[in-house]
Amino acid sequence: MSLPTDLPIPSSRRAPGAWATLLLLATGFTLSQAFRTVAAIMAAPLQAEMHLTAQQLGMFAAAFHFAFGGLQLFMGIGIDMHGLRRTVLVVSPLMVLGAVVSALATNFPVLVAGQVLIGVGCAPAFLVCTVFIARHFAAERFSAVSSATLAVGSTGMLVTGTPLAWLIEVSSWRMGFWVLALCAVASWVAIARWVHEPAPPAGAQRESLGEAVRTFGQLFRLPYTAGIVALGLVTYASFVALRGLWLGPLMMQRHGWSLVAAGNLAVVLSVVALISLPLFGRADPGPRRRRRWLVGFTLVSAALFAAMALGIGASADVALMLVLGLVSGFGALQYPDVKNAYEPAVIGRAMALFTMALFMGVALMQWATGAIASAAQAHGVEPFGPVFASIAAMLAAGALAFRWLPRPPSVTGRP
Repeated sequence: MSLPTDLPIPSSRRAPGAWATLLLLATGFTLSQAFRTVAAIMAAPLQAEMHLTAQQLGMFAAAFHFAFGGLQLFMGIGIDMHGLRRTVLVVSPLMVLGAVVSALATNFPVLVAGQVLIGVGCAPAFLVCTVFIARHFAAERFSAVSSATLAVGSTGMLVTGTPLAWLIEVSSWRMGFWVLALCAVASWVAIARWVHEPAPPAGAQRESLGEAVRTFGQLFRLPYTAGIVALGLVTYASFVALRGLWLGPLMMQRHGWSLVAAGNLAVVLSVVALISLPLFGRADPGPRRRRRWLVGFTLVSAALFAAMALGIGASADVALMLVLGLVSGFGALQYPDVKNAYEPAVIGRAMALFTMALFMGVALMQWATGAIASAAQAHGVEPFGPVFASIAAMLAAGALAFRWLPRPPSVTGRP
């Protein structure tokens, strides 16, 4: 199986060009981080204007991630068959369209439709970055470069903290979508203008769509894929469920904070998480110990969510959130774990499969916790305890599955 020629593998002399290209590609990922975390700050005004239930709010937040995650396999095929640039330029205009639809929405179904369009438009955003890093940077630098890219992209969460809260207070939640739509246009123009790929060599074989789909089927049949997917479904999902959905309602309803105060906390939490990513990337202990770290830090995260479920007080909740943000960077170690598990020829699709697990996990967790919150409220129970307890249980289950399901040969040492 042959892969299309992409940007040339950079030597040390070409490294600045590779970094510049990666930063341009990361602008789309930065926007996807902003779009996926708007619900935490928009929750209150959306509930007030459209009379949304907690379950509908969870569905609003999950719609982006269902679309984003569900398209990852096709994005991986598109990247392997047609290259990074073409895939991004064809798909990302839907990000702009979805933001416009969301800004103009007058009812809940249209609002959800806008989120689906945004999710599809953002679908290749981080995948193109990870595939570019895997193909064009030295293998020993993968953890450091991918974690640095995660940190750069995570700056998008800063926009949906205090700046978005302020914008909503002086204007409306609709203006937030208009501003993000303009930023998405700027990202598309920058990639179209400055990211270029050479044509495939004359006579190079192009993989058919059927062959590409069969390759994905082979990934699912590998015994160690199940453990990778099980952990991928819960790690990033737990942090996004907190930062992207429940932080604002928690601080405003449980502790009586204002929208701007909750936005300030969202910014601080985002900065802590942003700093955590490159720290874990540089501390990568290697394949065998890396997996022990992944299990251990997932269980630590589960314990922190379980403590938040107790509702000890505002100061305790803030402290627990910040510790969660500091620990959350361990997710950067999942990317080199995936890279080491699969053959280089299918790394694009392997990353697509893992990214699908990450974001389908976010969608499922946000949808499930929204349903749990609605059920709790219907029985007169404060919703945040059941929500955070359920997240803790999902994290523990993911860690145990990753620990006990088969491991890849790169870890076991068996062929």
